[in-house]
Amino acid sequence: MGKAVVIGGGIGGLTAAAALHRRGVKVTVLERAGSLEPVGAAISLAPNALRGLDVIGLGDGVRALSAWQGDGGLRAPGGRWLSRTGAAAATERFGGPLVLLHRATLIDRLAGLLPPDTVRTATAAHLLDPGDPGDSARPARVSTPDGELEADLVVAADGVHSAVRRLLFPDHPGAVYAGFTTWRTVIPLPGVRFASHETWGRGCLWGTHPLKDGLVYAYAAALAPAGQHAPDDERAELLRRYGDWHAPIPAVLAAVRPEDVLRHDVHHITEPLPAYHHGRVALVGDAAHAMPPTLGQGGNQAVEDAVTLAHHSGDLPAYTAARLPRTTAIARRAVRAACLNMMTNRAGIAVRDTVIAALSKAGPALLLRSFDDIAAWRPPAADAVSFPASFPTDEDGARAAGDNRNRDRGRTADRIRDGQPLEENTP
Repeated sequence: MGKAVVIGGGIGGLTAAAALHRRGVKVTVLERAGSLEPVGAAISLAPNALRGLDVIGLGDGVRALSAWQGDGGLRAPGGRWLSRTGAAAATERFGGPLVLLHRATLIDRLAGLLPPDTVRTATAAHLLDPGDPGDSARPARVSTPDGELEADLVVAADGVHSAVRRLLFPDHPGAVYAGFTTWRTVIPLPGVRFASHETWGRGCLWGTHPLKDGLVYAYAAALAPAGQHAPDDERAELLRRYGDWHAPIPAVLAAVRPEDVLRHDVHHITEPLPAYHHGRVALVGDAAHAMPPTLGQGGNQAVEDAVTLAHHSGDLPAYTAARLPRTTAIARRAVRAACLNMMTNRAGIAVRDTVIAALSKAGPALLLRSFDDIAAWRPPAADAVSFPASFPTDEDGARAAGDNRNRDRGRTADRIRDGQPLEENTP
């Protein structure tokens, strides 16, 4: 493997670039935006992603940057705690903490692992030819405003509405609206002490978590028609929806400036791709498997993708075989989680909250157990994940994702709105 081109300078793209660089690959990262300033406010990293960052030498540094290590819980809008979890219990069970840091900080640290001039911002990239890994005379080709680039590997990390994905898989329906929208902000809130929490309401939720240096990360989500925006500003919309919820939510809203609130509709891929590669091109992160943020695994799975791809950079069918079944299962679980926390049926909400509270009283391990197989992931280089001795063809890889992938299609937003569970029986 000599040269790689990464299209997209987000978390998945930069992690892939760093992992490939550590293996001696000459990498060029092409980012359309004028800077690497990320879209989004903060990111939660679970032990699975932190182990991926360990592979590129960044794990311990990221752990040290985080203020939150997993203490917190789930609340009702009036303030009642439905469940509490502690950092010690999570660390003991998963072998590492849950950490939270500013997304811009992670992007900066990832970019710092790369040689100067690796990242080209304000550079639109278009895939001209995916190339043929079986033909040394046919590399992948990418066009830029400065000319064409040839590569042994192209990493498509161009996001939920990936142009590369549309080109490689033109018959795939792509990402669809998940039925809800999100708001995010990071604000200074020194002197306000609170326990990290997520609060579930009726068709909506709110989360508040501490960052370093007196900063607070807050986010919200609510069922809403696609493309809707507040008639005045998004801070005012948050006040209307959450202003009478428990402390510290009113204090957070009082400290927010309208221009500091980011709002984005959630789109996800409901029908798995037949493969995460074609020719010399591999898809990572949202380009491959965009999922709702309800498990906090979007960026985490992008990190897993990136280090796994670097490990299998010379055998892309192996990359698909390693990643497609796992990410498909996690994406479906994220949809089912959205069905729970976006419920609107009052009787269903009462049952949901009662069950969660009962499980919490029985012991935190019962609630943490559902996260076991996600958090337990190990990078392939650590030989902690069992990979098959021989890897399947593209067609076999598609079947490995399950023959029922079309069952996710259709009116997912309606099922989320009504609080109905999905019919898939994935873990």
